Amino acid sequence: MPSVMRSGTRPLYALLAVLLVLAGVALASLSIGHEPLSPARVLHGLAGLDPASAEYRIVHGLRLPRVLAAVAGGGALGVAGLLMQTLFRNPLADAWSLGLMAGGQFGAALVVVAGAVVGPAALQALGVFSSVGIVAGSALGTLGVALAMGAMARRVGTVTLLVLGLMLGFLAQGLIGVLLHFTNRTQSRIFASWNDATFASVVWPDFAIWAPPLLAGLALAVWLGKPLTALLLGDTYAASLGVDVARLRRRVLAATILLAAPVTAFCGPVAFVGLITPHLARGLLGSARIGALLPATFALGALLALVADLVVHLPWRQHFLHLNAILAIIGAPVVIGLLLTARSLRAAER
Repeated sequence: MPSVMRSGTRPLYALLAVLLVLAGVALASLSIGHEPLSPARVLHGLAGLDPASAEYRIVHGLRLPRVLAAVAGGGALGVAGLLMQTLFRNPLADAWSLGLMAGGQFGAALVVVAGAVVGPAALQALGVFSSVGIVAGSALGTLGVALAMGAMARRVGTVTLLVLGLMLGFLAQGLIGVLLHFTNRTQSRIFASWNDATFASVVWPDFAIWAPPLLAGLALAVWLGKPLTALLLGDTYAASLGVDVARLRRRVLAATILLAAPVTAFCGPVAFVGLITPHLARGLLGSARIGALLPATFALGALLALVADLVVHLPWRQHFLHLNAILAIIGAPVVIGLLLTARSLRAAER
């Protein structure tokens, strides 16, 4: 990664270009579907002048929540990946590869499966079997894995840490499979659909629960930008600048949980976004400064998620495409390139 910011206005122009492309893809997502809408009809639906019109029902009721969920979710996962790669100084670290997303998935599954064991009515009376409970379960699952990975990162190297993260993810998947054995067929199908990951499941009331932790995580990430940039040069260098490294690690993990857990709870385990967008942002800006990378990473994560979602929701004759399938086609070549070119990983294998 470049260690200094290139001079000039390139970062600003690059970010503006990404935002313009993002706006264009968002407009396409609102327009394209089984009921195609012209840009004028999309704007008419967004204006909300006639709530009884078809444009309003399609745009506000179906497509706009999905587009906003893709933008917010993709951006949040991109920032979470940037935080993880900086914290562990690992180019292949993100909430998915380090098992954090699987932990959040397991925590959400515990809440969902509890409905089959205790009974949805009893849990509803306790206020647990609800969106708030699912987010809380996802956050606790993510926290457990994050704490485990933070402890192991001090004892093992880069490659070993990645393998451990993958193993924790596989362990969580195995436990989820066991849990699903005790549910009924309907809940199993619902969980299987959620497990494929989708932004289309998010509805307007969900944003009231999703927005506060996401905004808090983004604010915390921005606040930690300067000390995280110092951490890139090592714990000793950061400590010499007055950074409390242990406290910084805890806050970075907290920000990652705030960003990744709600996305996992509402949209499922969305893969690859957090892994590749920080690298795209570094290449686009020519910078390793976290403060400069944060907005670019958020915008690129939102763009990647929205493009994949648009491909899934094109008016296909048959709907067998899943979000993670498209993201894998985009993300896997990037990861392969990183494995072949990352000096730190090659040095760790020697």
